[in-house]
Amino acid sequence: MSSLPDPERRVALVTGGGRRVGRALAIGLARDGYRVAVHYNASREGAAEAVRDIHSTGGSAGAFGADLTDPEAPSALVRQVVATFGRLDVVVNSAAVMIRMPLGEVTAAAWDSVLDLNLRAPFLIAQEAARHISVGGSIVNIADLAAFETWPGYVPHGVSKAGLVYMTRALARVFAPGIRVNAVAPGTVLLPEWMDQDAATHLNSTTPLGRVGTPDDVLQAVRFLLEATYVTGETIIVDGGRHVRL
Repeated sequence: MSSLPDPERRVALVTGGGRRVGRALAIGLARDGYRVAVHYNASREGAAEAVRDIHSTGGSAGAFGADLTDPEAPSALVRQVVATFGRLDVVVNSAAVMIRMPLGEVTAAAWDSVLDLNLRAPFLIAQEAARHISVGGSIVNIADLAAFETWPGYVPHGVSKAGLVYMTRALARVFAPGIRVNAVAPGTVLLPEWMDQDAATHLNSTTPLGRVGTPDDVLQAVRFLLEATYVTGETIIVDGGRHVRL
């Protein structure tokens, strides 16, 4: 018999669920039978569209707004989700910012703006969620290939994601055995809006698997980690093999 909670009742909180990969994760988990709390900050309409998409296929979801750079907001968000749905089984920490910052232009305020959202917020959410998540539940942190490579124009971002990978291991140990904590580190799964066709073609040709990824590739890894009951403290790199290039 599976140790996972009843799939007809499981509740998942997806932060950053109003856009890009976070939105795909929220919709995908709803289609897997989760009741989904779709968190948003600036992407209110995107979250509303995700909720409408979920409802149109018979799923259950709600949108929850919160500025996670506010130190009080992460724990308040978790409590609001629990109050609304009556339980919490899964957290996917997807909300993040990725800003190019040449090293000489990094200020204290700019540094804080990245780490407050990308690292502090997932920690505070996990800390509060651990008080509510059912035994057998999971936390999945969305890290980044930048945690394992050196990107000179994105030092605060890379530091935040490397910290998230460490945090994943540490919380996996602290929360065991009742709650598993893992991470997914995507490479390019959506092309940046500024990228032209020549750059996209080069990216495809230099990726060992021959293509840029999709949000569904990340969703598949998240699904695996939610169901793999003997895996905790792990980070799965989803990048088409770019990290193994010579």
